[in-house]
Amino acid sequence: MKVRPPRTWTTVLHCLLISGLIVEAIEPVSTSLLLGTGAAVLGKKLYHYFYETCDENWLNFNATGLKHDLSTKLYGQHVAAQVVLKAVTGFMNNENPKKPLVLSLHGWTGTGKNFVSQLIAENIYQKGMTSNFVHLFTATAHFPHEAHVDKYKTQLQEWVRGNVSICPRSMFIFDEMDKMHPGLIDSIKPYLDFYDNLNGVSYRKAIFIFLSNAGGEKIVEVALDFWKDGREREEIQLKDLETALSLSVFNNKNSGFWHTSLIDKNLVDYFVPFLPLEYKHVIQCGLAEMVSKGHAPDKEVVEAMARDLNYFPKEERVFSMQGCKVIPARLDFYV
Repeated sequence: MKVRPPRTWTTVLHCLLISGLIVEAIEPVSTSLLLGTGAAVLGKKLYHYFYETCDENWLNFNATGLKHDLSTKLYGQHVAAQVVLKAVTGFMNNENPKKPLVLSLHGWTGTGKNFVSQLIAENIYQKGMTSNFVHLFTATAHFPHEAHVDKYKTQLQEWVRGNVSICPRSMFIFDEMDKMHPGLIDSIKPYLDFYDNLNGVSYRKAIFIFLSNAGGEKIVEVALDFWKDGREREEIQLKDLETALSLSVFNNKNSGFWHTSLIDKNLVDYFVPFLPLEYKHVIQCGLAEMVSKGHAPDKEVVEAMARDLNYFPKEERVFSMQGCKVIPARLDFYV
């Protein structure tokens, strides 16, 4: 059984006093030596307790937790939930993966892409998204100027290399891939490939997640076709979307994936589609948001908010145009 370090300094001092008494009773001459060694060991344990390190104290995959979170907190995304759970669980349970895990999450805004990235991080790292080993890049914030693309490429390579050197199980999330300059992401292509190591650094245990609105139209098209044909949403499978989605993204000139070698060389393990949300999913998001804000869930309040949102097709009002992203701000108006 793993013994955790003491939680308070009072407990620490108590332990040291007890240690001193025991040592003194055994051999008075070596008391100071053993106390010094004990204090050093204890200090090391305390360091690992209070400061995040790349080991099982801070990094421990919770497959059960991820499955529970995806099934109870993510609404309307049966395809994404299934793919993400299998991909991440299989990868994290593999002590010697052949390459890094590369996921590309696609869909309209508000469908849950960022949220799923957060759930993955929370079930791998104790500090979740605030972990020193989770790195979030936003295209418009970190790579704003097309004229500086060459500089960004060098900086990105150095950042990935340096952080994987510190922690092989690092996670890198790239948001707004549809706004990223074409060619930039290819700079890290070698790190995503099937190499044991590059210049002494192995990237095989790292995770790369790309988030993009690109391909959203193709996903919506498939969802609408199923709805028009009277088929259940839950009948949609990955095979109905993945190939068309990857081609759509690869040929989209406004995407950071435009003609990228990451797709051309099959380095993206899964293109994960996020379906447009329906009215019932907006209600679920609203009720969950009320609870997170400390309110008792009130369906009437949430329905009043949901009715005022925009849906398409215009007459039937089937799919939400904003998804769940606007709910935290909108809900305050109705509570």
